[in-house]
This record gives sequence, structure tokens and C-alpha cells, in this order.
Amino acid sequence: MEKDTIFARAEAYCAAEKDPRFADEVRSLVNDKNLSELEDRFYRDLEFGTGGLRGLIGGGTNRMNTHVINRATQGLANYFIKTFPDKAKNGSLKAVIAHDSRRYSDVFAEATALIFAANGFTTYLFTSLRPTPELSYAIRTLGCDTGVVVTASHNPPAYNGYKAYWNDGSQLIEPHDEGVITEVNAITAVKTMSREEALASGKLVLIDKTVDEPYWEMVKKQLFRPELIREKAKEVKVVYTPLHGTGAMHVEKVLGDLGLTVITVPEQREPDGNFPTVDYPNPEEAAALKMAIELGKKEKADVVMATDPDADRFAAAVPDGTGDFTLITGNQMGALLADYICLSRKELGAMPKNPGMIRSIVTSAFSDRIAASYGVYSEECLTGFKWIAAVMANFEQTGSHEYIFGFEESYGYNVETDVRDKDGVSAAAMCAEMTLYWRSKGKGLIDRLNELFLEHGYFEEKSISKNFPGPTGGETMKNLMAALRKDGLTTVAGKKVSKIRDVQENTVYDPASPANRQSAGLPKSNVLQFFLEDGTVLSARPSGTEPKIKFYVSCPVTVQNGDLAGAKAAAGALIAAITEEIQAILARAS
Repeated sequence: MEKDTIFARAEAYCAAEKDPRFADEVRSLVNDKNLSELEDRFYRDLEFGTGGLRGLIGGGTNRMNTHVINRATQGLANYFIKTFPDKAKNGSLKAVIAHDSRRYSDVFAEATALIFAANGFTTYLFTSLRPTPELSYAIRTLGCDTGVVVTASHNPPAYNGYKAYWNDGSQLIEPHDEGVITEVNAITAVKTMSREEALASGKLVLIDKTVDEPYWEMVKKQLFRPELIREKAKEVKVVYTPLHGTGAMHVEKVLGDLGLTVITVPEQREPDGNFPTVDYPNPEEAAALKMAIELGKKEKADVVMATDPDADRFAAAVPDGTGDFTLITGNQMGALLADYICLSRKELGAMPKNPGMIRSIVTSAFSDRIAASYGVYSEECLTGFKWIAAVMANFEQTGSHEYIFGFEESYGYNVETDVRDKDGVSAAAMCAEMTLYWRSKGKGLIDRLNELFLEHGYFEEKSISKNFPGPTGGETMKNLMAALRKDGLTTVAGKKVSKIRDVQENTVYDPASPANRQSAGLPKSNVLQFFLEDGTVLSARPSGTEPKIKFYVSCPVTVQNGDLAGAKAAAGALIAAITEEIQAILARAS
């Protein structure tokens, strides 16, 4: 981008930005003639993608700030006004807004609420931080047309984001996502009003307990064995960390009501958008649970739990018998919950006629085998919980199946239909009950997991990712995916590729006969999957919210004669070889 263009964009931004903190930040860069930093902030507009916005906090069109939030919200409001003209005309459109603990989240949330109010929406705003799943629940409970939660989920402290929702409580999917993007790109003016005016007019309504208390009750109603919990709760000790986010209020309340002993990591209990005790507040990373595991050892906990900053993701670690704790992967927890839910429904006579489970295409097929053993149908969908919610809605609309569980490998689980997103609070409650149940049988979660491996085969998974930041990052990822499509992979780590699924092109084919193609049967998405002759699956997918590309490997190995250690060794060796090949591909792309 030309130097004069960059400075012109910076000046135009400063004139439009209503928050002096962001405008002054850019003016300082202009005065210092910091061209490289200005280029990164202005080489593009931060895109309102299919899930909303996510980016670094700061001044500029390629940053998260009040100006960008205002444009996104006006575009979102315009789309709903045009989609529901009768509601807009009679003033019955409704929206609900929540936010997490990140820097500026409260500022962005209020700005969002005031724009909706100025556009005629009755707008409900939580007075303080709340988890993402509660926002989804609030949309459904309050009968809202849309909702927004200001969060960057598990991203580093420098980030913030903005997730937009449809009236069923799920994030926007096609065609609504593209419709909103079109409206955002066409914005020339933003309507807003003062907080005082919005409250006085009744267009801004502050909420808390009216949603909190029903949400807590809903979570508790998902559990299967209240009697067992009442009898045995004191036998299970939980150490928990909200990682400075929104989870403590809800997880402590729900588990406490169940009678469980919950010890929250004191250094990580209070909300703090700087996340001072972790480099990366992502419960998928073992380092994020370090303090919780140390406390778990000290307290001799039965399970260590964590939720990410907006409490939609959930992680757990359990004693491994050596005095240490083992982190259960997202795929493994999904398998354990699938098994427990199916087992419990079967034991208690609560299995519906046509039960269905849902997982994403990059999630392990281990759960499919478990589900099949209980006579439960499994369906794949695109990555992202909005697609799990879409299949859930399709189950309901067609009557084909009754939803009982959905999850994805990135530590997202849903055990209820009242929330149409992943829910770390309900996952924590179900995990606590599951832990107590297996303890009553003389087993830990690792014991049950090993039993499932022996019965259904051992599965091991790994993800490899690489960031491609800056003006050229997007093009680099695009070229990498194009090269994989053009040249493909006929072998991986010495294993023949027997099938390729190109979701973007909506095709499935054998690379040995590429002209013979079938439909992938999924909405289009930039995902490539290579199915190896031994059942291993390698998937490549650029992130929809970060300048990052991810490769996912799922490797199944048959357990011969009960030799689980041998199966683990074989899977580990194959994954190591595949990882080496992926790293070489990424190095060439760089």
C-alpha cells in the first residue's frame, strides 16, 4: 500500500473514531511516521467474517476498537430490520448483549447495546461479565431476534472479538452471515444514543438474575443422577480455574449447589483481561492449567477443571496414579461424555427413539464407534459450533433424530438444547457427575477411557498450526491451500491416501481416479481432508478468526490382544512421521 494512502486512511480513521484513546494512539504513530505499524493497522478493514469479528485491540481499521464495533453493529441492526420489517415497524425487535473479562469488553458491549437501542431494538444488557453460553441461553429465554457477546474466547490478551447470533441462539450461518457482511460493508452512518436516554426510553434494559437463575437451574436439570450426587458429592473434590474469565460465578454456583467441594485457584479467580498468570488463556494448552494442577496435587483433588475466558470451552485433568495429573484431550473428553450420556440414558430408560450425536469433521471418529455401540446415530458437520447447532435444528425440524450430545475437538461440548453453542459450565457439571459415577464403580476417568480404547480401538490425535500474520499472511495461506488442492497428497508417512474430501469444492474422490467424484454433502468451507488406507485422517483448515492454518491428525490403531501400550506406541510413531511431513509443507509455504 502506498505511503500516502496509509496516512490518508489513518487521518480518516482519526476523524471518525469517537474514542479518543484509539484515535490518539493512531495520531501518535502518524506523528512518529511509524509506517510499518500504520500499514499493519490500515492495509485492510478488519473483516466481519462468518462468526463476527476478532483482532488485536487498538486504533486502526484492522484492529478491534469502538469505530469498528460501531460499524459492525449498525450493519447487524440493518440486516435484522430488513429481514423482519414488520417487527421493525412496530418496534418489537429485541437484542441481548454480553461480554467477557477482556480489555474494553465492557466498553464495546455498551456501545453495541446503545446502537441497537437507537435503531429501535429493545436491548437487554448484562451489567457485568457473563459467559458466552449464557448469551445463547438468554436469546432463547428472552425471545430475542439477535444477540452479541464481546469476547475473543481463548486468544491472547492483546485480542478482542465480537460474536453475532441468530434468534435461535446459534451463531450466524448462511445465508444470514453473508447478508450481515454485505450490510456492514455498506455502512455510511451509525445511529446511537446516550445510556441515559436509552434507559429512560425503555429501549435499554439491564439484566442479571432474571437470566442467571434460570440458567443455573437448566444446567442442573441436564444431570442424570441427582440422588447419587446428594449421597456421594462430598467424596469428590474439584479444583477449578476460570483463567481470569467469566466462569467462576457459574461453575462455583452450580457445583456448589450440587454439594461438591470446589476449590478455585485463588490467583486466577478474579476476572482480568491481562491474564497475568498465563501466557495464553487456552485450556487446550497444558501450560494454562499449571497452577490448577499444582493446587490439585496439594489438595489431592479427584479432578482439575478449567474454563476459558468466556467459559464456552472446558478442560479437565485427572490423577494418573503416579502423583501427577494427566490432561484429557478434547477428543477424549468428548468420547467419555458420549459414553456416559449414552450409558446413563440406557440405564435410566431415557434414551429417545432415534437418538443423535453430532461432531465436527476434524474431530475424532472414536465417538462414532462408542455411539454405534449404544445404537446412537452420529453426524458430521463443519468446524464451529454454529454448524453443530444447525444440525441440531435440522434434527428438530425434520424429526429425524433427537439430539443428545454434540462436541468438537477444541474442548467444546454441549449437553443441552437450551443453549445452541458450546457450554463449559454444563460440561463441568456433567464431568463432575461422571467422575462421581465412575468413582462409585471403583474407577477413575482414565480407567474408563482405557476400557473404551480396548473395546473400540485406540485413537490418538494431534493438531499442528502456524501463524501467517501481516499483509501477506492471508495470501500465503491461500497459496498453501491451492497447492494442496492442485498437487494433493497421494501418500502420507508412507501410507496411501485412499480418499480426499475437498469441502470447498464439495467433492470426495480417490486420488487414483480423480475424475470419479461424489458430493461431500456439506456446506462449502475451505477444508481439505486426506483419508489414509489405515483409517488415519489428515485435515487442513485455515482459521476463520485468526491468521493461522491448522492441520489435524487423527490416528486409529486396533488394540491387539489387550496390548494398549503397543497400540499407543504405533500411533505415536505414525503421528510423529506425519508431523514431520506437515512441518516440511509449512516451511516451504513460508
